Amino acid sequence: MPRMLDVSDDVRAEIGDEEADRLLAGVNAPGAYDCTSCRTPGNSDQERTSTVLFVGQETAVLAFAHATCVPSQVVPVSEEQLAGAVRSITAEESSPYAAGPPPAQPAAYPHSAPPPPRQAVLGVTSGVVLVGGEQRPALVVEPTGPITRPGATGHGDDFLPLLTEQGFLPVVDLGRPPVAIPGWSVLLAMGQLHAVLMPAANGGSPVAWWQAHSPMPLSEGWRGAVGRSQQVLVYAAAAGTIGTQPREDQLRTALDRAAARGALVGASMPLAGT
Repeated sequence: MPRMLDVSDDVRAEIGDEEADRLLAGVNAPGAYDCTSCRTPGNSDQERTSTVLFVGQETAVLAFAHATCVPSQVVPVSEEQLAGAVRSITAEESSPYAAGPPPAQPAAYPHSAPPPPRQAVLGVTSGVVLVGGEQRPALVVEPTGPITRPGATGHGDDFLPLLTEQGFLPVVDLGRPPVAIPGWSVLLAMGQLHAVLMPAANGGSPVAWWQAHSPMPLSEGWRGAVGRSQQVLVYAAAAGTIGTQPREDQLRTALDRAAARGALVGASMPLAGT
């Protein structure tokens, strides 16, 4: 039986017409699967399903996702990342294809330009915040130390100015969601957070602005909230503004304080590819 698969032109170009047609005909395609984005069950016999191809320099891994979560697309990754994915798939799956991208590698740069020699690491916290009476999934980004503008010789903190240059706006009221900025997105896979993506300087495929050292687990409530809205609220604050908050109500209180001080910027972002 033909599967309800979406195979984008980019994916077809990578795997070839013959393999794409075999997938669409139901050969080598899954019936039941776990969505590589929201990590909940899907079935390509009953609902539209996207093919998502993670491509390295020499190999590739094909994953499957609800079409309502992410569209069919090609996601470039390093060969090292793919090697980790293949090891995981070999251990967990018997089929030639498996849902799930490679584990993310360390990277934390506040700007697309080459970073200064001394880098601060961007810490990311996930939480569900109440915005306009609705539970919304949020990420809070805070560096471990001041971040200076690439090429700067001083010791100031340019983290928030760099982000406002990228389209983030000051947050003065957490009761309203921040505005969306074009080209930015949040990459989820297998129900975990992998990266925040930004537009490439040359207009090519998006690049990682932040990547997890290892995929970050997300709570069931957070995944449910993002499944409803398909948007993630990303807030950023300068080093020492928010701190580690063990509970979501305390995180919200810290965000409110930062907003009142004019020390918080934010943006709304879709899931990667949407």
